[in-house]
Amino acid sequence: MMSLRETMLRGREARACRPWPRHVVDHSVWLRAARELGKGRGDMLGLWSDGAEVHMAILDHETSQIGLLSIDCPEGRFPSVAHLHPPAMRLERAIGDIYGLAAQGLPDRRRWLDHGRWGLRHPGRSSENSEPSGDAYAFLPAEGAPLHQIPVGPVHAGIIEPGHFRFSANGETVVRLEERLGYVHKGIERLMAGATLERAARLAGRVSGDSTVAYALAFARAVEAALEMEVPRRAVWLRALMAELERLANHFGDIGAICNDASFSLMHAHCGVMREHILRAAQVCFGHRLMMDRIVPGGVAADLSEEGVEALRAFLKTAERLVPNFVRLYGDTTSLQDRTVGAGFVRPELARQYACGGFVGRASGRAFDARRLPGYAPYDELNFKFGASTTGDVDGRIWVRFDEIRASLPLIEQILDRLPSGEIRAEASSCGETREGAALVEGFRGDIFVWAKLGASGVVERCHLRDPSWFQWPLLEAAIEGNIVADFPLCNKSFNCSYSGHDL
Repeated sequence: MMSLRETMLRGREARACRPWPRHVVDHSVWLRAARELGKGRGDMLGLWSDGAEVHMAILDHETSQIGLLSIDCPEGRFPSVAHLHPPAMRLERAIGDIYGLAAQGLPDRRRWLDHGRWGLRHPGRSSENSEPSGDAYAFLPAEGAPLHQIPVGPVHAGIIEPGHFRFSANGETVVRLEERLGYVHKGIERLMAGATLERAARLAGRVSGDSTVAYALAFARAVEAALEMEVPRRAVWLRALMAELERLANHFGDIGAICNDASFSLMHAHCGVMREHILRAAQVCFGHRLMMDRIVPGGVAADLSEEGVEALRAFLKTAERLVPNFVRLYGDTTSLQDRTVGAGFVRPELARQYACGGFVGRASGRAFDARRLPGYAPYDELNFKFGASTTGDVDGRIWVRFDEIRASLPLIEQILDRLPSGEIRAEASSCGETREGAALVEGFRGDIFVWAKLGASGVVERCHLRDPSWFQWPLLEAAIEGNIVADFPLCNKSFNCSYSGHDL
């Protein structure tokens, strides 16, 4: 029997793509790969188009190697992966919206990102003008005498992004949740086309503001892979420092917000203070609270001063004193546990099928972390542990976040103790030929995949950035079934999927 890896290698090797090869295959090989994914022999890391071809990134379970497949679409269509592997469903709908390429056999043909208000169809390829009057959208039926529907959003109370949730409920119990996203589509892939590396790096850092470091790092690594650049060692370690600060800030903020949704405002206040400590330390260290635009192709744009080291040492001292108290406070508050234990359960097999990353996947037993596999520097020289909880519910996702906080604090200490000296940036210059690069980086929410195609002049010809939320949003729909409507804010916040990163 042919392995998934052997299947990926069947076909013509395309333009050199680094660090993982890309092969152009025919329909039969494309469908064979989809079937292997459907059997659970690999993870789909991304599915996207450049208007002429459709590409798929796959992690082979047998060899733990990553490969890219491409299929030509001269007639504007390609075989659907989703009819064999459901996680591809929304990605294929998005490809249809932006590029007008039809996935043959796609079970759900409704438009996904295109709500009929752009004023044109298929903006990525042969666009056509259209009336921006809005499309009707048929939600999936859930019928029966006691059932009623509850529409929520796209505009929500509080400062969150827009997204629509359609609940079908039997009394207080949710029978079905269907999401509708795409309200913050920004046309990132179109904006990337023709951008200089400097502008493209700034765009990447704005795909999802809470993950600006992770996105900038993923884009930079893809570009550096394409150009075969060697990044100064000090810059590599400073990037990891920024990534861990971003991870901590988000985990503290989200744990507090989850507890606040259960009316436990004390934890919200404590976590808010810790998050503020981190953001102020980041300002001192790198001149920006979110560290936006501090990671660039070739290195970093800001060095760490002695004042910054002192700010981080002071933060670590505070965190080491307070975090154990927060863990006890959460664990000992039974009224809070009553809301989180058992709520929003994600089945392990579903997490594996969707290659669900980050704390959502880890809490359901999928122990994947891009810092370990495929791995990248300097994490191969650092010691850190995964979260231990695998209960799959809101409680489990909180405990995984606590575990990741307890892992990131010593990581920062290791980086400060062993930070190399030297340059912080190498010049990223064009190489006179078209190149491609890809990267997989672990953000706080999960793994971020980036593929970039650079022209001979050094500008970006095409770039695709895949947020981990693409494989987490569908699981939220499954997690809420059987829960009461009032627990949705808890479940939703325990996922904290990105609207902006998904909508691109």
